[in-house]
Amino acid sequence: MGTRSPGPFTSLSWLPTLCPVPLSISLDCNDLEAQCAFWTAALGYEIAERAPEHVALAPTASDHGPRLYLNRVPEPKTVKNRMHLDWDVDDIEAESKRLARLGAEYVHRDSLTATAQAPAVEWITMRDPEGNEFCVEQVLA
Repeated sequence: MGTRSPGPFTSLSWLPTLCPVPLSISLDCNDLEAQCAFWTAALGYEIAERAPEHVALAPTASDHGPRLYLNRVPEPKTVKNRMHLDWDVDDIEAESKRLARLGAEYVHRDSLTATAQAPAVEWITMRDPEGNEFCVEQVLA
């Protein structure tokens, strides 16, 4: 095994001070085991809780971030997500390739030009093995 990639939320150590309500994210899925394998590898998270119909993933003790709850549901995903995960990386190319090796699918690439209020950002939209969209983004210098 190679070195584990740091979780995408390691830069969120400030979260408890700005968000006093514990934040968790829930994701419905059909194949609980496949989604669990993908998201633990993608995020660098560990299994914190397991039940027949759900798995809770959490950052390692040295990382920070919200829990991700995977919930088995009978219906398949049918439309675009209204909410999705974004995470900032230093190397968008390397991270998107790593996620593709784990089973993610490339959707498209886009960017925003810098403004007085925000830096330029580039992102790659991808889909997990069940088609849930997420973005890998990099702030451009």
